[in-house]
Amino acid sequence: MTKIHELYENEKEKRKEVLAQVNHIALTGDHWTSVSNNNYLGVTAHFISDTWELKSFALTILKTEERHFAEACKEQFLSVAREWYIEGKTTTIGTDSARNMVAAIRLTRYEHMNCVAHMVQRSVTVSLADSGFVNALAKARKVVGHFKHSPANAAELQAQQVSLGKKQEPLIQDVPTRWNSTLEMVKRLSRNKEGVIAALDNQEHKLVLPTAAEWDKLQRLETLLEPCRYVTELLGGEAYVSCSVVLPSLCHLRLKMEACDEDPAYVVRFKTKFKEDLASRQEKLNNAWLQIATVLDPRFKDLKCLQVLVWTKLEGMLQQESPRRSSQTHDDGPPRKKISLLQMGSDSESEDEEVQPAIQRYRAEPTIKLEDCPLRWWASHSGAHEKLASIAHKYLATPATTVPCERLFSVAGHIVNKKRSALLSENVNKLVCLSNWLKDDEAQ
Repeated sequence: MTKIHELYENEKEKRKEVLAQVNHIALTGDHWTSVSNNNYLGVTAHFISDTWELKSFALTILKTEERHFAEACKEQFLSVAREWYIEGKTTTIGTDSARNMVAAIRLTRYEHMNCVAHMVQRSVTVSLADSGFVNALAKARKVVGHFKHSPANAAELQAQQVSLGKKQEPLIQDVPTRWNSTLEMVKRLSRNKEGVIAALDNQEHKLVLPTAAEWDKLQRLETLLEPCRYVTELLGGEAYVSCSVVLPSLCHLRLKMEACDEDPAYVVRFKTKFKEDLASRQEKLNNAWLQIATVLDPRFKDLKCLQVLVWTKLEGMLQQESPRRSSQTHDDGPPRKKISLLQMGSDSESEDEEVQPAIQRYRAEPTIKLEDCPLRWWASHSGAHEKLASIAHKYLATPATTVPCERLFSVAGHIVNKKRSALLSENVNKLVCLSNWLKDDEAQ
């Protein structure tokens, strides 16, 4: 443990030095309960380096003793920011949509980012509960459970898969808290429908199999949930820019959920409920932040859903940025008043007059392909759009989800297992953070 403590302190100092050179840092945070029933707060940091590379790593997995009231959560986040000397650099904190977390971030006066993946999955859950898929899903779960809970039944299913020339794969049971698990259950069951029916024909059981109409419902449900899985996985990445993809992704979902003449009544009901629930949840997002991030992504800056007000707001941000950058530039030179007098007698434009042409130059740039990296574009165009580049550094670093924290908890779950449930919270923090830090170093 002495070596682990030393390694942790050395690696922590390296990351503190990295954060000291960064101007804008986005955080994500979430709570986790270990197998020993201890509560922890996980926090990760995300930022864009000077070379326009998106970086992220864990800051802490902090044991919490207090109840998760808003005031306590606020102090926990602020204590982490103070420990890492990033109080003045933190821009956003991403959490789930729990009321205590929303209130806690509001108390910190940082910008709050709701986890969009949580939002989409909650809309799926609500829509399924108020649709015609309930009975078909109930039967599917019982069939899957029949094979999951019995090794003998699972072996018979594998034998049928071999005889049918299909891949040997177990069925998947959906879990309410696991994203996209209902879709994966339906896909796996539909793919092995023949093998399942053949295996059940050789057994004595009391299962009620789905009818032909219900098998059709499950196939339609697979088609409905596939766009939700795509959006959830797309927004959950942390190796690429995701914040600017939120609004285009939600537009994509709304288009996919448009009812058509061929849709049965239960599909129309699902789509209508999904769109209504998603729209109500989207109103609670930090849409102002998301819109700025979207216009600063050269892939999406020409989207029709972006209103003129967004560009007006960006223009105002540039005007606020100009005096601050100018005061830094002229600290060692002539006083600003004298510079202004010189400008009055010259043909050069003032900084306020340069703001609008800067926006126009950026808007005139051609959009890039969807598969292209926006950060690479900014790396090669930051010189031509210097003022906008500093804002892009700030807004594009924000992750769209709290998936980085979920990944951190997956690591923590492997470390704090039943045989190691008595680990000190200090050691849990160091082991989890080192696992995250050293893995990233190896990847680089």
